[in-house]
Amino acid sequence: MPTSDATAPLYAIKAELFKCLAHPTRIQCLEVLSAALDHRATVATLLAVTGVDASPLSQHLASLKSAGIVSSSREGNAVTYELTEPLVAELLVVARAMLRNRLDRNASQLAAADDLPALPHQPRTTGPDER
Repeated sequence: MPTSDATAPLYAIKAELFKCLAHPTRIQCLEVLSAALDHRATVATLLAVTGVDASPLSQHLASLKSAGIVSSSREGNAVTYELTEPLVAELLVVARAMLRNRLDRNASQLAAADDLPALPHQPRTTGPDER
C-alpha cells in the first residue's frame, strides 16, 4: 500500500519517535520511569541506575523531553522526570518480549550448532568454562 500525502507526516513522526528511542541509556531511563509506580524518578536516581555521567544523561533526557516522551519538574535542587504517556511503558514491555523471543531462538540455534559433528582436521570449539 503506497504512502499517501496525508499519511506521510504520520510515518515521519513515528520514525522520529523510534529514532529518539534508539539509544541504550534512553531506553534504560524509560524503563526506570516505567517501573516506578508514579512513572517518576529524580535525576539522582537515574544517575545512580544508569551509571552515566551527569552531562551525557542530561543530553539524553533533553532528547526524550524534546520528543515529548518525558517531562520534568524542579523542586529545590532536585529535578524529577516523568513519563508523559504511560503507553511508553507498554511499548517497552512489548519490545522486551520481542527481544526475549529473539534471544530464545538464538539460544536454541546455538545449542543446535553445538550438536553438529566436528569438521575433519578441526578441533571442536570450547566455551570459556572448558578452556
